[in-house]
Amino acid sequence: MNANLRAELALDPDPMDRLTDGTIKQRNPLTGTQVWTVPGRAKRPSSHRDDGHEIPGRDLKPEDFTDTCAFCTNRYSDTPPEKSRLVKGMDGHFHKIEGLPAKSMHDMVAEFRRIPNLYEIVSYDYWHLNHNHYPSEEQNRRMAAYLATPEGYDHVLHVVKMRLQASGEGDPNDLPDEKLVQYATGLFAGGHDVIVAKRHYIDGATKDTQNASAGTLSVAEHRAYTGYTIAAMEDLYGLNPAVKYVTAFQNWLKPAGASFDHLHKQLVAVDEYGVQIEQESQRVAANPLIYDQILHYAAHRQMAVLGNEHAIGFADFGHRYPTLAVWALGPALLPWEYSREQVDGISDVLHALHCALGPDTPTNEEWYHRPVDLEVPMRFRILLKRRTSTIAGFEGATRIYLNSVDPWTLRDEIVERLLQLREQGLIAESLEIGNEYRLPDNPLGDFSSRVAEFRSH
Repeated sequence: MNANLRAELALDPDPMDRLTDGTIKQRNPLTGTQVWTVPGRAKRPSSHRDDGHEIPGRDLKPEDFTDTCAFCTNRYSDTPPEKSRLVKGMDGHFHKIEGLPAKSMHDMVAEFRRIPNLYEIVSYDYWHLNHNHYPSEEQNRRMAAYLATPEGYDHVLHVVKMRLQASGEGDPNDLPDEKLVQYATGLFAGGHDVIVAKRHYIDGATKDTQNASAGTLSVAEHRAYTGYTIAAMEDLYGLNPAVKYVTAFQNWLKPAGASFDHLHKQLVAVDEYGVQIEQESQRVAANPLIYDQILHYAAHRQMAVLGNEHAIGFADFGHRYPTLAVWALGPALLPWEYSREQVDGISDVLHALHCALGPDTPTNEEWYHRPVDLEVPMRFRILLKRRTSTIAGFEGATRIYLNSVDPWTLRDEIVERLLQLREQGLIAESLEIGNEYRLPDNPLGDFSSRVAEFRSH
């Protein structure tokens, strides 16, 4: 690599600075977030049990596999009418079924379901009152057909009553059915969806601590899960012309914000970009090389964890929590513009990282992409954050965040575990791990055009 190219790929100033005492100061180039990794911080006393022993769990009964929470397979009626589901056919492939009537919801077990969130972050009423949002013709037909059957009518009223009861809006049993049905529209035309996986516990589990996480899915199941989420994201952009962004995320376990210890992703349509996307788009517009610089920095500072021809996973820097990043390689595209092969490659990297972290680690999975009405070439990437610490007064007062694990320690831990997982055949065979992985030339597409644009600024 010539000197001019090295200069253009250099992050200036260096986002990580190791001090004499071993403290590592980090700053995220995309967000400006400031993080310190302080020596000895991980060894401070804690009230949490961390003695290397398994926490004893309750013995499972057969019904626990199907009835533990509202997302379980015997409790489909405790969630709103599903938009679609993925089922596994006799050929072993996943097939999508849409518009299933209530009487058929238990005829087959869904591998994954797309359902409206009963407790929306951005509600149907928000869209209706602020943006004149009404159900589409297709949604109206679906709602009418669903309510026209006794099973569908009873299901909708049951779900509406659950929501009203939980919100404390009085006793729903005091309301006539005609009034309750008026709440049904949001169940068919809202913009907050949940992608729910089949299992609550792993197959063969004996204790209630053996939850089924993203890492306990098979490679094929996780590919289906990822592709299904991307398709739902694209669909939600069509909810209303006022939709500016569709955020996708996964909270795993209660310390990470999950309501249920049952694997699910969430997608929320919003009418603004949010601070993260606004700030990132401004940085990319000012410096079209910023993604190349970050990726080059991570690769040449030995932070790469694994990868394949379609994606790379590396220990990221400048985040509130220890973070693993999954970046799609090649040109900057919207998530649904990638080919099936590319999506599978991205999924395989993400799945392997979930496997390495393990089902007992609370995590937030956050998806980032370019909003459809922005021309700035923002990149699709996924951040996987390990929620093993609590933000407290120092962070709140200074906006300097403390991480007990530096990126290199995190990288080494994950690489060691990935090598074990590969020996066990639990991750995709095509993945290259640790020092095996070599970042391809021009990993993010046409580099020369971005150099020219950068020089023009």
